[in-house]
Amino acid sequence: MARLVRLFAVISVFGTVTVLAAATGAATGQSQSRAPSTRVVGYFTEWGIYGRDYRVKDVATSGSAARLDVLNYAFGNVAPDAAGNVVCKLADEWADYQVPWSAEQSVTGQEVTWPRPILGNFQQLKALKTIYPSLKVVISLGGWTLSKYFSDGALTDASRQKLVSSCIDLFIKGNLPDPGWGGMGGPGAAAGVFDGIDLDWEWPGSDGNVGNIIRAADKQNFTKLVQEFRKQLDAYGATAGKHYLLTAFLPAARTKIDAGFEVDKIFGPLDFATVQGYDLHGTWEPTTNHQSNLYSSKDDPSSPAFSVDDTVRAYLDRGAPSRKLVIGVPFYSRGWTGVAATNRGLFQPSSGAAPGVWESGVDDYKVTKRLLGNGFTRYWDGKGFAAWLFDGTTFWTFDDAVVMNHKAHYVLKNDLGGIMFWELSGDTPDGELVDALADGLARGAVQ
Repeated sequence: MARLVRLFAVISVFGTVTVLAAATGAATGQSQSRAPSTRVVGYFTEWGIYGRDYRVKDVATSGSAARLDVLNYAFGNVAPDAAGNVVCKLADEWADYQVPWSAEQSVTGQEVTWPRPILGNFQQLKALKTIYPSLKVVISLGGWTLSKYFSDGALTDASRQKLVSSCIDLFIKGNLPDPGWGGMGGPGAAAGVFDGIDLDWEWPGSDGNVGNIIRAADKQNFTKLVQEFRKQLDAYGATAGKHYLLTAFLPAARTKIDAGFEVDKIFGPLDFATVQGYDLHGTWEPTTNHQSNLYSSKDDPSSPAFSVDDTVRAYLDRGAPSRKLVIGVPFYSRGWTGVAATNRGLFQPSSGAAPGVWESGVDDYKVTKRLLGNGFTRYWDGKGFAAWLFDGTTFWTFDDAVVMNHKAHYVLKNDLGGIMFWELSGDTPDGELVDALADGLARGAVQ
């Protein structure tokens, strides 16, 4: 079925039989074949159009658009305006709504250039939604590098109202700034691009990126911020005749959960929350380990042992409803080099981070996959339900299609809300990992 869907998605991209795609289910996604509570949520990075050469069109041609329920666009900025008020801003105006597209680069196969009110990723996302009308696109605010001013924006009733109003104005109403050339921007220029807002404040009440503003009151203020977003989104949605999604990205570490989140209060206003299920270990530690193991293993020397299941249990224990918990998975690998060959490299000391294409110690899944058979062997941890590659000196922890299927089974077994991944450009050109997630959830629903 995945291959059939991909064929029709590609046909649709080049502007022909969109109706035929809809008739086969390609244009409406595959959620109808999954349990009603499960979702596949994936991130698209605005900067991916540069060095990574990954565009919105690739979401379609890979087949992934037909299998996604929600696409999170990363990231919108939260920062002070000229008057000192913390508001929503665009992080990269050129990528967001100004860059032109050739016919070859475009989702529709048609050139997109000036003069017009909207180009860039925003225009392409809107075009993608015309082909896949069940796909929801959500603006994700903050992230690791843009969370500095969240604490200020969430501090008072007035600051929260101002921040939320600005986010709705910019991203939901689509009132883009006018750069003064190219006919771009203006009231409603980006209306219809986004179907909701995702809060990615990293992290309320605890350390995130260097320089972030952190307060003890962040925990309670995050709850109030979520409530204000829900209030204003519902008010605007009532006038538009639409329900707008409100989601949040939440941390894995229990210390960060307890420092920043009133778990028993925040899920009411949220449609769902995505939970960090990766970066459990990495090359900031000298010893190799799994970055996204499903379960804890007694063989794991780290203390305390850490897993996706441990994180899920932490949220459930604190009052989170299971069907609003969406677990995160990585579409990238973490690697160490100078690793001892003992235990096939697992839980062994290293000399440091393995070389990566974009960053030391990190590589996309599509890159790591090519190592298999080229001196590297895949190994399986049956206790942690995790995979790794090792060639005798270099160790890569990664999630492949087999791991994704196990995680899909875990979601269904525990009545969770679905799976989120970071991020689309890390997958293979034919959407191998997205297929594995969607197929795993669908098979479990049918059984």
